[in-house]
Amino acid sequence: MEFEMIGGVDQTNLVISLTLILILIIVSRVRHILNEAGTWAAAALGLGVAIGGHWTWLVILLSFLCAGFAATRWRYEEKREQGFHEGDEGERDWTNVVANGGVPLIVSILAIATRDWETLFPVFAASVAVAASDTFASEFGALDSRVYMITTMKKCEQGVNGGFSPNGQRAAFLGALLIAFIATGLGLLVGADALADPIEFILGVTLIGFIGCQIDSLLGAVLENRGYIGKGMVNTLAIASGAMIACYLHPIIPL
Repeated sequence: MEFEMIGGVDQTNLVISLTLILILIIVSRVRHILNEAGTWAAAALGLGVAIGGHWTWLVILLSFLCAGFAATRWRYEEKREQGFHEGDEGERDWTNVVANGGVPLIVSILAIATRDWETLFPVFAASVAVAASDTFASEFGALDSRVYMITTMKKCEQGVNGGFSPNGQRAAFLGALLIAFIATGLGLLVGADALADPIEFILGVTLIGFIGCQIDSLLGAVLENRGYIGKGMVNTLAIASGAMIACYLHPIIPL
């Protein structure tokens, strides 16, 4: 079967997407990746991404979900003891789903509205890379005591918004790189125009993802710590910044 980057109500796109959504619902509930509300939110959001964007976009988003869950479960008991854990078993709720998937969904809606899945593919990949980078930084850097405030570069307590650690930074890079590799493989599978230079695509998505993670830390230090916005809004704004950077590098409207 030959695949193309054609989203919307294309028959192939719908069949593959609905199958993936069904698998998501089953695996999420069995493995406790998301709680019940989170599972249904992810299913609805994922369906929107698949129909608005493309089934490969849904795979990228689901890859982030699975990788994020694995990162959350890493040394989970130690995180629980120190108060850095998510849920009772690492599961997340609908607010987390919306915070991390809202921007990718908007990109997908723009794609079907303009019927330009090719141009918006790198924008979508970059937005998910930011989400993965931030999640990896938080989960793998949570137990690193070498934490510094991003605005002052002075040592601070673990778990403080705006704090970063060496392990967290390395994990942030790897999280973005993981999404870049997955997006590249899927893009090559469907012959996406953005993959004319795979190396450039990988480097671009990885860099944007990593930068977005730093923006998340800055927003956390400057706005969240002062009570202006919450964690979900910080995530959303950081992911949106990654999408906008990608739009600058891959203009939606040719100049």
